[in-house]
Amino acid sequence: MLIDFEDKPTIFSKMGDELQLSGSALAELLQAVLDKKVSFRFRAKGFSMSPFIKDNDVITVSPLTGDSTKSGDVVAFIRPIMKKLVIHRVVGKKGKYSKIKGDKITDADDLIPVENILGRVTKVERNGKEVFFGLGPERFLIAFLSRKRLLFPLVYPIRRMVRPIVRRTSF
Repeated sequence: MLIDFEDKPTIFSKMGDELQLSGSALAELLQAVLDKKVSFRFRAKGFSMSPFIKDNDVITVSPLTGDSTKSGDVVAFIRPIMKKLVIHRVVGKKGKYSKIKGDKITDADDLIPVENILGRVTKVERNGKEVFFGLGPERFLIAFLSRKRLLFPLVYPIRRMVRPIVRRTSF
């Protein structure tokens, strides 16, 4: 999930019942809310975390507590060079840096300084229902497979086989 700081010239716009923030305004608001030790919900944009977080899912980002992030955590961070707000998964650690990668992306982001990590994704909602898969204990396996570039090649064929079965059994 990538929120571009330069995506809109205005700070915000109104769309239906939702307030649409520019990337930089969203990042600033997210940082201010998390600094108060309060969680922040917003609608995710992008496909880099699919299938676990999809475009338009509502995600909750909570402040970091105790130790820093662990492998498998999905985090919000500011990409240092591009200065963009991104939601990706921690797939490794190296000193005071985290190796972070989108689940659907083949290449990892650069090593991200721990101080650039704003918070941890603690809840994902899709169509008004909570999505549990991807943030529980399975996140360690997802991080491992993602780090080895095996996640998407394994998940995509399984999704294609399971999706028709789920559709037939859904009411």
